[in-house]
Amino acid sequence: MSEAGQTRLEVEAGGFESLLRRLPLFQGLNPESLAAVAARLEWFSLPGGATLFRQGDEPDALYIVISGSLGAYVVGAGERPLLVGRITAGEILGEMALISGRHRTATVRAIRDCELLRFVREDFAELMATQPSAMLHLSRLVVQRLEDANSRRPARASTRTFAVLPHGPETDVADFARALAGALGRFGSAECVTRAEGQYQTTEWFHRIEAGRDFIVYQADWEPSAWTRLCLRQADGIVLAAKARHRASSFPGLDALAERRTADRRVDLVLLHEGFAPPSGSAAWLALQPVEMHHHVTGAESIARLARILTGRGMSLVLSGGGARGFAHLGIIKAMRSAGLPIDLVGGTSMGAVVGAGLAADWSDEEMRERYRRSFVATNPLGDFTLPIVALVSGRKVSRLLHGEFGAVQIEDLHRSFFCLSANLTRGEASVHRTGLLWRWLRAAVAIPGILPPVFDRGEVFVDAGAMNNLPVDVMRGLNPGTVIGVDVGADTAFTASTEEVDMPPIWRLLWSRQRKQRPNILQILLRAGTVNGGQQSLRIREQADIILKPPMQNIDMLNWRSFDQAIAAGYDYAMRRLETEIDDLRARVGLGAP
Repeated sequence: MSEAGQTRLEVEAGGFESLLRRLPLFQGLNPESLAAVAARLEWFSLPGGATLFRQGDEPDALYIVISGSLGAYVVGAGERPLLVGRITAGEILGEMALISGRHRTATVRAIRDCELLRFVREDFAELMATQPSAMLHLSRLVVQRLEDANSRRPARASTRTFAVLPHGPETDVADFARALAGALGRFGSAECVTRAEGQYQTTEWFHRIEAGRDFIVYQADWEPSAWTRLCLRQADGIVLAAKARHRASSFPGLDALAERRTADRRVDLVLLHEGFAPPSGSAAWLALQPVEMHHHVTGAESIARLARILTGRGMSLVLSGGGARGFAHLGIIKAMRSAGLPIDLVGGTSMGAVVGAGLAADWSDEEMRERYRRSFVATNPLGDFTLPIVALVSGRKVSRLLHGEFGAVQIEDLHRSFFCLSANLTRGEASVHRTGLLWRWLRAAVAIPGILPPVFDRGEVFVDAGAMNNLPVDVMRGLNPGTVIGVDVGADTAFTASTEEVDMPPIWRLLWSRQRKQRPNILQILLRAGTVNGGQQSLRIREQADIILKPPMQNIDMLNWRSFDQAIAAGYDYAMRRLETEIDDLRARVGLGAP
């Protein structure tokens, strides 16, 4: 049974003492002190949408959440409130302001109906003065909060209750809702609640069922009925479910949400697919409703992926640039699949983006190997040299190869959530591409300045972002609070030079010199310059990954496309050795047992 919360009847029957014993702040108090604290607690209800306190208010009390969910907001850009955290049943809030004596640093309001206990400032001060053990526990709690705030990793999402909202009467979500509850069951007890089971139940019944389960999936009606309103009121997260083949239109059931305040909670779009046709048309759905993420559901495997992502347990892979060394990513992917590790989200820079796109498209190991051999080994992608006014090669060959493998696929129609990174030279910043024509943004992602021409889009200029962020684990961390694995194939030494010359020798001497092969050529220099990403900023970015995989690449030249098989083998062998020590922990993170 979950210890997240209790119903009011259960707490009153057992006394507040039983509840307090489970909270870190009050652990260590003797029975007499615990009873004294319990006698001073005030129970009250806070309806969904109501404000508990505002940013800048004087601290008056700390609060214990018995049931429901609250959101913490700070004033963001344009004076709009920005959701910075959720507080759910079993958590304490407001204690840091009591200790510091400073004004509230955030506005807290109920995302859905809540019941709370209030412990006023005067009683809190007396407890701290007379109970050193309580002060010690509180200090530890505050330190933990501060460490979490400064951590490289955001806290795991606390979403426990989900409302599945069908798009219309033709969208039967019963099987999907039950399957989602079953997938959530890998991480704790879970139950699917339908209208027949819940529409006439009391508030106490809902409190009891949520306290007794780790996850609840409420199956709402498609229309804004009383049951739909109740489901949305109870839910921490909303899952909009539609049949992918249907024409995109709004969800009528969202009208049941008070003030349509979807910003208070996570909203995901699920497109349900029938048969084996590749996903398409996602952009039209995404244009209708802002969502945290969208997901293509084709069967049990994709529902399990959805459950991991919704609960903050997704496993993601970030792939670096590195020219021909990027083929090692294929070996890493094969090793992870062999170990039974799921890959839920993928992103990358330069060659890592190209390989990651194949994974996001759900290509098998064999298909990826065949396609990339055909495009990069059978033909030199950088062989169409031109007059070097903008770049050394025209780029038409790379564009043709990318278009030939990925066609007219849009990024949002890939099976897995995917992003690629480019550098926007017009704005002087990195651009994250999660939507749009896939091959075109991959072309921008590999446009190393000086080698390939930039990509121009709406008056702006895009190139390879390797020199800016060659391993964008920070971007992935913003999408996935779960496990982030980064693969760096560009960090090893690329080349050396034996000469001590400062300037170039005469061209005739360079051409006839026996040492000319010991000097890096212009392609090697430009490619390497486009993947160097060092310094403190790079270190801070890399620290946001849970694991960094760095296969040995020093014997593979970045331009040696014929090292294809050698690079794959190096990546596979290295990953299999690393996974031997990490496999149990990684599988446990995603709710899997031993392989």
